[in-house]
Amino acid sequence: MQEIVSQFQQIMSTTSGAVFVVIAITAVLHLIAKILLAALLRSTRLSKTALDDNLVDAVTTPLLYFIWLLGLSWAVDIIDAANDIPIFAFSGDVTRVGVIVLLAWALVRVIKGIESVYIERAQARGEETKIDESTAAAIAKLLRLAVTITAALIIMQALGYSISGVLAFGGVGGIAVGFAAQDLLSNFFGALTIHLDRPFKVGDWIRSPDKDIEGTVEHIGWRVTRIRTFDMRPLYVPNATFTKISVENPSRMLNRRIFETIGVRYDDAAILDAIIADVEAMLREHSAIDKGRTLMVNFNAFGASSLDFFVYCFTHTIVWTEFHSIKQDVLFKIYQIVERHGADIAYPTTRVQLESLNLAPEGSPEQ
Repeated sequence: MQEIVSQFQQIMSTTSGAVFVVIAITAVLHLIAKILLAALLRSTRLSKTALDDNLVDAVTTPLLYFIWLLGLSWAVDIIDAANDIPIFAFSGDVTRVGVIVLLAWALVRVIKGIESVYIERAQARGEETKIDESTAAAIAKLLRLAVTITAALIIMQALGYSISGVLAFGGVGGIAVGFAAQDLLSNFFGALTIHLDRPFKVGDWIRSPDKDIEGTVEHIGWRVTRIRTFDMRPLYVPNATFTKISVENPSRMLNRRIFETIGVRYDDAAILDAIIADVEAMLREHSAIDKGRTLMVNFNAFGASSLDFFVYCFTHTIVWTEFHSIKQDVLFKIYQIVERHGADIAYPTTRVQLESLNLAPEGSPEQ
């Protein structure tokens, strides 16, 4: 041990000048690169897009570490060239692994930066964007996972391990795992289908006519989707379920429909035409009703105790609370029109008709 230490001291005494120069050059290059990258970042911030800002910011730190990695590797090579010491035998492997790790780290940071840009755009544009927040997050996770796995395999290859055996084992093991974890895999691919097809996203109100599922989507995971029902209970639905059922997304409706049947008395038959005309005119003048959609007011049926006409129209708003306020206003206005014509809303009635009966006893003069 003392002999190795003495040899190391001898090498350092003969190579300290060269090593000092290398470290100084590395520090200067680090400073120059830092200044240039800072200037580049300032210039990219003047552009309208945030994508170039995120890309420059993502590669800055890995690039500065890369400069120091090369400088230290150069210094170690100088020391190793002076005398062969076993302690520096692994320096080449460390350099190769370091380069791979830094490259993978830079790619992961770039992916994360692009993800943040697309999420900001999705939040700003809403439904108009081609990719929403949950889809961007899912794709970014898959890309980061692919970069990590690829980097690990390249590192194994760089260290002298054969990755063909690892891949072969992974293929056989994948079959076994596939049989053992069918539900887990089906839920994973169900989540992938949700992210690609985008039948709904976080914040949407969804329901299924096939299952007792209705509420607001809170989270789309890789195994389950969490839905908050209207009684504020969390509902956890396996993602594979959504590949087998129909899903309605009321959050994406264009309008809400008012479809009501109104009944007036049979005594008001003579003025029913005027009532229907006034109701239709009221709807066409109502600011909350969409005149570009179907708007109908027609006599519909002879009811058991009423003459029925229906009102069919659509509101501009799709907000549930606003819709019911508009519907209430429309129904009140219809009632006022009916009253204004001297008519009234019908209610269930029963008419009993009594006929005169001859109840005189037999043999009486009345018979």
